[in-house]
Amino acid sequence: MKTANNSQNIPFNEAQQAWLGGFFAGMHSHILQSAGSGDAANARAITILYGSQTGNSESVAHDAAQVAKAHGLNPSILGMDEIEADSFTKLEYLLIITSTYGEGEMPDNAQLLWDTISSDDSIELANMKYSVLALGDTSYDLYCQAGIEWDQRLEKLGAKRLYERVDCDVDFDDAAESWISNIIPLMADGATAITIDSTSTSSAAKYGRKNPFPGKLVANRLLSSPDSSKEICHYEISIAGSELSYEAGDALNVVPVNCPELVTDIIQAIGCRGDEDEPVSGVLMPLTQALAEHFEIKLPSKDLLDEIARRSGGQELNNSLSSGDKDKLSSYLWGRDTLDLLLQFPEMQFSAAEFLALLKPLQHRAYSISSSGKAHPETVHLTISSVRYNSHNREHKGVCSTYLADLADDKTAVRCFFSPNKVFRVPEDNDLPMIMVGPGTGIAPFRAFLQEREFRNAKGINWLFFGDRNATTDFIYQDEIEAMQKSKVLSKLDLAFSRDQEEKIYVQDRMREKGEELFSLLEQGGYFFVCGDALRMAKDVDKALHDVIAKHGKLSEEQATEYVNQMKKDKRYVRDVY
Repeated sequence: MKTANNSQNIPFNEAQQAWLGGFFAGMHSHILQSAGSGDAANARAITILYGSQTGNSESVAHDAAQVAKAHGLNPSILGMDEIEADSFTKLEYLLIITSTYGEGEMPDNAQLLWDTISSDDSIELANMKYSVLALGDTSYDLYCQAGIEWDQRLEKLGAKRLYERVDCDVDFDDAAESWISNIIPLMADGATAITIDSTSTSSAAKYGRKNPFPGKLVANRLLSSPDSSKEICHYEISIAGSELSYEAGDALNVVPVNCPELVTDIIQAIGCRGDEDEPVSGVLMPLTQALAEHFEIKLPSKDLLDEIARRSGGQELNNSLSSGDKDKLSSYLWGRDTLDLLLQFPEMQFSAAEFLALLKPLQHRAYSISSSGKAHPETVHLTISSVRYNSHNREHKGVCSTYLADLADDKTAVRCFFSPNKVFRVPEDNDLPMIMVGPGTGIAPFRAFLQEREFRNAKGINWLFFGDRNATTDFIYQDEIEAMQKSKVLSKLDLAFSRDQEEKIYVQDRMREKGEELFSLLEQGGYFFVCGDALRMAKDVDKALHDVIAKHGKLSEEQATEYVNQMKKDKRYVRDVY
């Protein structure tokens, strides 16, 4: 979940895959009268495995389990890191629900199981019956790749597909509900029905994705220096009166409103007025309101790209699309948004209905919470880098980061809801060491972790690796960090400001410098957390962790990998990366 991108980078896809939870909230199981034994222990067992980076798939897994119980099944819900390969191969009824992370990669909690299942051709799964639900985002090239690979691999190993894989875009409510309602009866075919106590199901949440809480923005302050190359802001949103609560490590999903100037410019570019009334989810509203509140208008959908290419006849765009070369298309789109494409071909016109039909729904953005719910029960703190850049002779702005920075105020209803991250948590044992690597806005959850440890009066070592470009302009929360050092809440601090010296220094370099002590804390059962950029930083930190363990543990490369994998299984190496 996730803090915004670096303000100096031109984002091809600012919209991070957000946590979508509880679309079946309030669903109560029907009471099925038993045709035989009412004992759940005699019901057909099915296993629901989820692969999730941030929690989407886990939420759907619980929804599937509720429906399975109502059909007389006995479901078990497990993360893919909670089952061993030998147990996996013995499963008879299996549902896999997985998101895709990064550039077509498996989620962190699915990687170890996938490595085993994908590399062993001797595995036979002839007794397995399965189906796959893949969560993804069509804005990315390798859409739903993790789910696709699981589906193909299980089939290759002899498993029987009971229902075709369903690939879901970011707005996946209907597709996921349809998949569940179709696959569960197939899993239950011939099973003995049991009585399900509907009173045992969870009650509907008052606020959630379909009914966000209207929070109030009560603080908005600049953290970085005005002279910085970045604009990093601290926000506080009041949730007073909501009866909502959160834990350190959770994410807050914010539903943005599109930039009014961008809405106006797009309406003008397509040749409309803005007052055209169009139906949106059964409600008639002006085009201006629809574009501002309901549709993704910054990043062009694939349908819109295809239609612009067809109508315009633009040679470069058509060649990029038809070539099948993803790098070529990415290069063409780099720095361009929907308005850039419309302005490039000014002769194109769209009716309001035509244009809306080509857009994707406006999605919430998920941000790592930078406060402890125990220390701040009525407010949620966020640490966000505003996305701003110039490209194609226009100023471009991130959708949600600048909604909070420029548009929202204490009179704005900032619609929001929580997504829990049950893995990314402060250790339950207050005496265990905690090592946190969070450069830039990656510090967000670790500010929350430190507040949590202080609230608990925990005695365990807290070690933070933090850095950014320049200490004088980018040392965010410096006063707080120094105060926590003084109070001994923060036991150790290692800083890496990359541009303060001729040779760039990063957090992974500091890790190697302190490798002996770092390994010693891991040997004491220490937890290792990482938050921030997935593309480079997280991979470099992972490599440094392996190197430190190999060197100071006197282990081979293979043994170091086994050590790290065991940390992952024990949930002592956890990442919140984006």
